[in-house]
Amino acid sequence: MSDIHTEKILILDFGSQYTQLIARRVRECHVYCELHPFDMALTDIQAFRPTGIILSGGPKSVYEAGAPAIEEQLFELGVPVLGLCYGMQLMSRHFGGEVVPAGKREYGHAELVSMGQPGSLFDGFFIDGTSPVWMSHGDHVDTLPEGFEVVAKTANAPVCAIQNVKRNLYGVQFHPEVNHTPQGGLLIDTFVRKICGCSGRWIPSQIIEDAITRIRQQVGRDQVILGLSGGVDSSVAAALIHRAIGDQLHCVFVDNGLLRLDEGNQVMATFGSNMGVKVTRVDAQQRFYSALKGVSDPEQKRKVIGKIFVDIFEEESKKIQNANWLAQGTIYPDVIESAGAKTGKAHNIKSHHNVGGLPDYMQLELLEPLRELFKDEVRVIGEELGLPHQMVWRHPFPGPGLGVRILGEVKEEYCDILRRADAIYIEELYESGLYDKISQAFAVFLPVKSVGVMGDGRTYEYVVALRAVETKDFMTAGWYPIPYEDLARISNRIINEVKGINRVTYDISSKPPATIEWE
Repeated sequence: MSDIHTEKILILDFGSQYTQLIARRVRECHVYCELHPFDMALTDIQAFRPTGIILSGGPKSVYEAGAPAIEEQLFELGVPVLGLCYGMQLMSRHFGGEVVPAGKREYGHAELVSMGQPGSLFDGFFIDGTSPVWMSHGDHVDTLPEGFEVVAKTANAPVCAIQNVKRNLYGVQFHPEVNHTPQGGLLIDTFVRKICGCSGRWIPSQIIEDAITRIRQQVGRDQVILGLSGGVDSSVAAALIHRAIGDQLHCVFVDNGLLRLDEGNQVMATFGSNMGVKVTRVDAQQRFYSALKGVSDPEQKRKVIGKIFVDIFEEESKKIQNANWLAQGTIYPDVIESAGAKTGKAHNIKSHHNVGGLPDYMQLELLEPLRELFKDEVRVIGEELGLPHQMVWRHPFPGPGLGVRILGEVKEEYCDILRRADAIYIEELYESGLYDKISQAFAVFLPVKSVGVMGDGRTYEYVVALRAVETKDFMTAGWYPIPYEDLARISNRIINEVKGINRVTYDISSKPPATIEWE
């Protein structure tokens, strides 16, 4: 086990929509953590050797038949435990407390009130005896278990934070992991750093050093091919692997016709000319367009695109002697949104062509050095590796590219229209200073025509929708309020400069309930 993984927090997932945010907050404390299902066997927990354990929230009631439970001996391991929402109720019930349906459910903002001496976990959490928090529960602890004391309450719930300092057991009814609990990050940091005693070894320089060591151990003297897209993830993966094994890395840039304007030339210039990385450019535009003809279902489009990528990588690997590895820029959110390889409990939101292994007929092994990292961690690693700022902080671009930003069937004509509209949009965001304030922005092509008037003539042309969101973790996101004058200028330019578009709309949907991408 590497040094950066010796201090680690185990997060047991009971099905909360916020579980991944817990992991993100722990990482912000510079401590490694892993998500595992709530029914992880005690022997596996012991083998994991956690420095601390966090029990997530969940949608069930602890008193329901068949409700998620944990190993009876979990609380006897001598490891600090923090229960959040369902986790607190589970802990309370385990030690003899009573959990009942609340007379009044609490969802959203609540004011937490301190009951006196808050204890070490809550140092600095309360200001003038109160702290705003985010609630999401229909049950509450009615009778406190023996050995525990109440730390805080709200107007609707008499028991909202509990502790057994002697046994290092803590519970809160609210969700400290969400941004709507302003002091939540402090509470998690206090648990991880002070209660669990973690020193904080999960830092960029050590993550890079650890990754380089593991890449060298995995690969040996084999050759590695990497699908370079120009996006943040594959770019950082390429830089990291190149740092580890140099010329053993062979990047393949597939020009699939689904890229942003002039992206192919930019990728080749950055990596081939400036970084000295071996990059082969494969012109496969017509191959992708032909395979996508008549395909309109989003998942089917992803599968078609993913299969061709894999086929091309396999073809290219056969041209390189001893190429036994396929490297990918898979990151943690990819894994989570593809059903959560670690927990197995997450709902499948969308498939990713770079998650879930390779087809049986392909003889390459996977190399995924970023698989443990969140997007912002990847960006920090990229800067540490010396990649250009504009590349590292570029907005995310989906693996299937414009294939999932064109609703319905993908056609070359649609790609050309969308490429030009998107380029104008992004250019204007840079010019107005908005680009770096927005987490992700892009245009979407709608395959519907609307009536318009240009000059003295009637038009019947296509519609594009503009999307811009702000988020810290891409698990939840809010739409970004671009000023009206900027939207007006962007719309005017797109309609005037892109033939085929006569209407521009702006998407004001948040995630959830919408996703960031339209497909």
